[in-house]
Amino acid sequence: MRSPLIAATLGLLLLADVAQAHTLVATSNMIIRASQRTLDFTSDTTTSIRDLKVIREAQDDAASYVATNGDIRGAHLEAAFDTLRSRVPEARDASDQVLAEAILAL
Repeated sequence: MRSPLIAATLGLLLLADVAQAHTLVATSNMIIRASQRTLDFTSDTTTSIRDLKVIREAQDDAASYVATNGDIRGAHLEAAFDTLRSRVPEARDASDQVLAEAILAL
C-alpha cells in the first residue's frame, strides 16, 4: 500500500516541478520581450532624433551654450529646443541646459 502512495506522491511532485519550470520560462520570456520592446522603442526614438538635421546643426550651438552656462544661445539651438519639445514629450518640461547637454550627447 505504501509503494503506490509514494509513487503517486513522487509523480505529483515531478509534475509540479515541471509546471513551475514552464511558468518560470514563460515569465522570463515575457520580461525579456517587454524589455526588448522598450529598448527597441528607445533606440528607434534616439536614432530618429539623432538623424534630424536641425539637431545635428545645433550641436555647435549646444556646445557654446553649455560652455558659457547659457549666455550664448544660437539660432540652431533654439530651433532644436522647439523641435525636441514638440516631438519628445519628456523634453517639454526639461530645462534648456538639460536639452543642450542631451544634444551634445547624441
